[in-house]
Amino acid sequence: MPGLTFAGTPDEESGVQVAAFDAPRRTVPVQCREVDDLHSGTVVVRGAAYPLHVKVLGIDPGTAACGYGIVHESDGRIRAIDHGCWTSGARERPELRLRKIFDGVTVLISEHAPDAVALEESFVGADARIALFVGQARGAALVAAASAGLACTEYAPARVKQTVCGYGRADKQQVARMVRMILSLDSDIETSHASDALAVAICHVSMPPLARLAS
Repeated sequence: MPGLTFAGTPDEESGVQVAAFDAPRRTVPVQCREVDDLHSGTVVVRGAAYPLHVKVLGIDPGTAACGYGIVHESDGRIRAIDHGCWTSGARERPELRLRKIFDGVTVLISEHAPDAVALEESFVGADARIALFVGQARGAALVAAASAGLACTEYAPARVKQTVCGYGRADKQQVARMVRMILSLDSDIETSHASDALAVAICHVSMPPLARLAS
């Protein structure tokens, strides 16, 4: 059995001699990694490094029109992967509208394998009925993401606008222009719902790594 040995000379100030533990070299699993000891009796702990790239699915929830956008960030450069909008008619049954959103999010996750999902928070305005529909769409997207084991983060509209435009009260046209500029898109984005979804995805990838992990 390994024991204690004294190495070196006593410390000049305290007069205390350093004791070293003669332990055998071994590997220590840390966050699905094995780190070999560098020195006898020393356990080296290194956490996993921050990911060098991240792919995020952004959702702008709504039952009549639900926007989506996927962006990929690597080395400080953000590019668009896919974007669009699911729409449904006013006479379509509510459960079928929500099923369309659920299935759409599920397919996108299966095809693009994002690292996270970001949604714009529901804004409760003067029309409570619209707020209810938006909340239902948000729930369908959340359940689809949870079914795939993905973490979801929600951002207030003002925070998304502040991140993308530098102004928390920017209008939809300003957001669309800045999204196109940030992503270096050749043409305008088809709908404001798609541009809002891309904006919330950009907001998430623009967060510092620690903030993304905390969320």
